[in-house]
Amino acid sequence: MSDVDAVPSPRTHQEAASIARFANDVQYYLKLQPRQLPSRYLYDALGSALFDAICLLPWYQITRAEMQLLAAHGRSILAHIPHLTTIVELGPGSGQKLATLVRAHRQRSLRLDLHLVDVSPSALALSSRTLSAAGDVRIVTHEASYEVGLAEVAREAHAGRTLVVLLGSNIGNFDLPGAHAFMRGIRSALASGDGLLIGADLVKSERELLLAYDDPLGVTAAFNRNLLLRIDRELGGDFDVTAFAHQAVWNETESRVEMHLVSLRRQRVRVAAAELDIVMEEGESIWTESSYKYQPADLVVMLEGAGFKLAEQWIDSQAAFALTLVEAV
Repeated sequence: MSDVDAVPSPRTHQEAASIARFANDVQYYLKLQPRQLPSRYLYDALGSALFDAICLLPWYQITRAEMQLLAAHGRSILAHIPHLTTIVELGPGSGQKLATLVRAHRQRSLRLDLHLVDVSPSALALSSRTLSAAGDVRIVTHEASYEVGLAEVAREAHAGRTLVVLLGSNIGNFDLPGAHAFMRGIRSALASGDGLLIGADLVKSERELLLAYDDPLGVTAAFNRNLLLRIDRELGGDFDVTAFAHQAVWNETESRVEMHLVSLRRQRVRVAAAELDIVMEEGESIWTESSYKYQPADLVVMLEGAGFKLAEQWIDSQAAFALTLVEAV
């Protein structure tokens, strides 16, 4: 390899801005008590691949339950939204779930515009490939937060109705005030008669929940620790991932599963790009994710409070998972 070949390509303005936001968030959240890191940073290329593997585990039923509900009720979902021309998926993952809905749409004459919103470029690339083979569709990707992506879509003119899709129990990543605010934000981006489809994991036994978030194969632990690897790689951190244990906790009072990274010894950590130098004590943790679990009726109340009315709700009682379709009023 020549010296020229060894020189890394300069970052684009967008990449530099993304790294700067990451560094600012790491600096801010790791100084909080308890220490925290935003869960959105779990999904780099490796993190997204590990999450796809989690979805295949027998203890994590969300993906299978949701796919079965979409396959069984796809036509009913679309029948509630006549003249549908635009679907916006927030966090498309592999694109397989949305492809199930698109296949249910094939008998209709209108072409679909699919807007995919995600902070992960690898997820956008994968879902675009999946959906490009799903039928007569136009795919537009938005490498952005959900809020920014929705705003970009709302600025475009749409001939027919729009359906926003939030699957994979992504609503569970918001605390309750944040979830309420986010639902109001989605409503403000929609016109009366547009739809919102939400997949939400429901409250179930503590044993089931902890197996889903601390699986015997250690895939979820690798997913969680990868966040520290990402900080090391992108921000010049010196985290020793072997010095942190993955921990999942069911907080019944708050109705959420929490994921933590627990320090196994007293250690000093520096993150150069964040200008951060901290000491973590043995047993001290970094809170990396919360996954809130719902009761079906509580989900409907939240959505109605945000300016929607219930169209229909489908529940997989065995997996304790719900698909809820609402209409903007």
